[in-house]
Amino acid sequence: MYVDTIEDYPRHVETLLKDWYDILQLPQNCRELIIDFHYCRFLGHIGVTFLGGIVRLFEYRGANVKFLWNTLIEKIRVNLAQNGFLCDFGYNQKPWDGNSVPYRRDIKHDPIAIADYLGYKWLGKGWVNISPGLQDAIAGKVVEIYFNAFEHSQSSIGVFSCGQHYPESGTLQLTVVDFRIGIPNSVRTLPENAAMTSIEALKWAFEPGNSTKQQGIRQGEGLHILQEFVRKNHGTLMIFSNDSYVNIGDNGVRYENICTNFLGTLVNIAFRCDEKYYCLASEVPKLKKLKL
Repeated sequence: MYVDTIEDYPRHVETLLKDWYDILQLPQNCRELIIDFHYCRFLGHIGVTFLGGIVRLFEYRGANVKFLWNTLIEKIRVNLAQNGFLCDFGYNQKPWDGNSVPYRRDIKHDPIAIADYLGYKWLGKGWVNISPGLQDAIAGKVVEIYFNAFEHSQSSIGVFSCGQHYPESGTLQLTVVDFRIGIPNSVRTLPENAAMTSIEALKWAFEPGNSTKQQGIRQGEGLHILQEFVRKNHGTLMIFSNDSYVNIGDNGVRYENICTNFLGTLVNIAFRCDEKYYCLASEVPKLKKLKL
């Protein structure tokens, strides 16, 4: 498998989804996957997250994965060392603090550990100027994304995440990926939703109060807060699941179909690192507030 250059563009995500599909088409008796970075000039956090999931998925099928680390260019090797990807896959180098939000794999839902990760490693570095209350609110809603990933995915390999602060573009980003069933397929398990298209099902999933579980967390309410902050902050929220895709940003909310039917969900959150101070309406009444 040749790893391509992967940035935070939708078309690059679709390249990753195609790689996932091609790997699934390999015969069950295929016992080795070789990862070659020869053609990769940049590997962003989305690519890191997805690659980690692909490798664990292939290993779960009983195969061996071999990385050709000597094909990495130095700047990618340093970033993969810093965010912990190399260490997680047996490379003898410990991660360190920097612009990366560490690569992470969660086998089971641990809301306390995930909240600490989001609070300290993602939002707690001062890259986005937000109040403690708003930071807790956003982190809490992203924890719900993890919860729903476990609820929807029915996956044996877990949920993967990684992020990055990009000083040149002035953004802070985080990706969460699961591999198994996907949001639309999960929504269609309800009899009343069985005839929905993927886009209709994705829209349904984002409506406040909707859930595929009677006791499930109401995911639409959490996504509403993320959407509001993304809108105020001029950031973006991208979600790929099954053969559907939604992009939320300055141009509004756009749903599209994609070519690959990805049996999983990829969420990418991008915040703008500007000089504005963001807070909840209840925190500092006299300042210009983000009303959530």
